[in-house]
Amino acid sequence: MAFSNLLERLPGLNSLPSISNLFSEVNTDVGNSELENKRVYGANFLSYFIVILLIVGIHLLEIIAWTYICIGLQVFPTNLQTLYFAGEMYTTVGFGDYTLIERWKIIPIITSFSGIFAVSLSGAALYTMMGALLGKPQNPKSGSGF
Repeated sequence: MAFSNLLERLPGLNSLPSISNLFSEVNTDVGNSELENKRVYGANFLSYFIVILLIVGIHLLEIIAWTYICIGLQVFPTNLQTLYFAGEMYTTVGFGDYTLIERWKIIPIITSFSGIFAVSLSGAALYTMMGALLGKPQNPKSGSGF
């Protein structure tokens, strides 16, 4: 069976809207929404995007800080290897196959714990900020969501 014959047999394929109709429906729906001041709404989400960029930048600075700590301790022979190690340990738990001497074996645990904690804290802050931007009441119950 040819692919075109298979497509012809799909139900509802002939009733698909064109791209322009689809976008006009989306624009109509956005226009009929409960937003009274779209400029404020856009500014809120622009500020949310800026906060996301700041958080990513802060996490990169933390990786660089761990790199300098490991360089100062002379954990690895090269700076680039130290940067890769710090980035992998901060963002994942033990992904790399680094062989450390006995006295430095605790560094991956400390680095990954600080990364996991910082990323989860950032995620919680972004979640709370999104709720505030959408005007949803904050519910202290765990798992209540938006």
